[in-house]
Amino acid sequence: MDAPPTQAEVREDEEQHVKLQETIELLTAAGYFRARIKGLSPFDKVVGGMTWCITTCNFDVDVDLLFQENSTIGQKIALTEKIVRVLPRMKCPHRLEPHQIQGLDFIHIYPTVQWLVKKAIETREELGDYNRAFSVSQFNKNHCTPQDKEFEERKEQSFGSVSKVKDSYKPRRHYRRSHGLKGDDEELRIHSTLLEYGRKYTVAQPSKGKDDGDNKKKAVASALGGGQDEEPANFVEEKKIKDLMRGLSITEEAQITTSTVGSIVGLQSEEIQQVAAHYADKQQELSSEDRSERLTGAQQQKRLVTSLNKQIAVQEKKCEEMAQNHSKLQQEYEETKNKMDKVNETSAKFDEEMSKLEELETGANKEVLQTLRSLVAMNEKLKKQEQQFRAECKEKLAKLQQQIAELKEGVGEEEDDERSQLIEKQYQADKEKLQKIKLLLARKNREISALQRKIDEVPSRAELSQYQRRFVELYSQVASTHTETKQFYTLYNTLDDTKLYLEKEVNLLNSIHDNFSQAMASSSTKEQFLKQFEQIVDGIMTNKTKVEKKKQEEKMRRDHLNDTYLDLIDKQRHYFKTVKDFKEECRKNEILLGRLQKA
Repeated sequence: MDAPPTQAEVREDEEQHVKLQETIELLTAAGYFRARIKGLSPFDKVVGGMTWCITTCNFDVDVDLLFQENSTIGQKIALTEKIVRVLPRMKCPHRLEPHQIQGLDFIHIYPTVQWLVKKAIETREELGDYNRAFSVSQFNKNHCTPQDKEFEERKEQSFGSVSKVKDSYKPRRHYRRSHGLKGDDEELRIHSTLLEYGRKYTVAQPSKGKDDGDNKKKAVASALGGGQDEEPANFVEEKKIKDLMRGLSITEEAQITTSTVGSIVGLQSEEIQQVAAHYADKQQELSSEDRSERLTGAQQQKRLVTSLNKQIAVQEKKCEEMAQNHSKLQQEYEETKNKMDKVNETSAKFDEEMSKLEELETGANKEVLQTLRSLVAMNEKLKKQEQQFRAECKEKLAKLQQQIAELKEGVGEEEDDERSQLIEKQYQADKEKLQKIKLLLARKNREISALQRKIDEVPSRAELSQYQRRFVELYSQVASTHTETKQFYTLYNTLDDTKLYLEKEVNLLNSIHDNFSQAMASSSTKEQFLKQFEQIVDGIMTNKTKVEKKKQEEKMRRDHLNDTYLDLIDKQRHYFKTVKDFKEECRKNEILLGRLQKA
């Protein structure tokens, strides 16, 4: 007996096996699901995954990477050489040789596959927003949602309301200059113009020999309540204001009624009292100076000391008030500075995001981005108006409550009831207005979220391509299973025919064996037996000839189908190349159309 053939010992590297599993898991996580098919060889899984990643990266390479399973040795070598030639053009940091791919050196293949998967995911993320925006722009060219129609209908009404608000709050001229100013002093013209529009001002007199920080603090203090050390500067400023006011006349728009004056007096009674007390002190000082001319030297000295002591006390009191105001202003300045820093940081972030959006902006999605910007701006504007309206409502509510308290103290019950009813009506109207603004804001937010959901629901081109590839893979898997089943049926039929012919042969041999002894008994039976045997041999040869002829026909048919299959493969390769060229030309056409639209 022959000895059984000895099998060569093959040592499996555990690290290579681990890297193979990691490579397959990485490709599956990236979206190449054919790597999970158990019937494929590791070479087909890895090389197919690398080809899929290069195709997904949408990199323009002049190489026809047509992957085909169960390829011959020559096709495998050609495909690996093409892959290795493409990787440096894609700026892959890892070097790979064709023999490493053919020899399944997964320790060196894994970093390259990892880089390709990362590149494919980045490309898919970059194309996702672009394709989504392009699909939305294509939809908006020929269609319109009910929300867009409603927005267009309300846009003009909103513009009218905004223009009315701007007209109601624009600057109004209260005074008009009756004659021209003497000289050509720019500062006087500025102050005169500000007085014409009802703006009050004071000029700070910074002392020499101090830094800019002290000058700014003094300027702020002087703008609030006047200087704390140089009182003559205030008289000079008041004189300037009086001189300028003499040359101004009240315009018709600035004339006010007695009720308006009464409301102003009621709201600014404390300020009027302070001004009246200041005026009385100044008048007393002037009268004391006039009388001092008729008094003796000692009396004049006493009165002067008394006046100076009063002035010192007043100035010390002002100094304390200004110190308190200064500390408050310093604290407010620090808080405002911190808020300003936060706002600047937020603004810088917004600028970065806007620059990124402008980079992504193309001719196709420009209209969509413009619409989204207008919606976001309107949303922010409505929020800001809501906050302002709430603040105004709170201020009005506080003022109205204070007026109600004052009216309850000094006015009768009937007038109090009427005034409270009026205030209550105004409060209810403002409350209803606030509720309407809230409802409008909520509706706009719902519209924005609905648009966002619709945009997200539209699949991108990469996703559609992935679905298509998955369907093609499933179809290929079903086709391979069908082919395998068909082969099993063919094998069964062949074995069944072989069994039938063997049974016939066994029956024939048994018949010959049983009749041989009887046929050899006499010469007549022997001749008859030989004639029957020759007829059986002729029949067998005839059947053999038919089977060989049928075999030859099937072989010719197989060769013809193989030639047809090769022609179809060439046509498929040409089709893929044509589709790729067509996509490239479409991309160039879109770029040129975008340039034409910009121009």
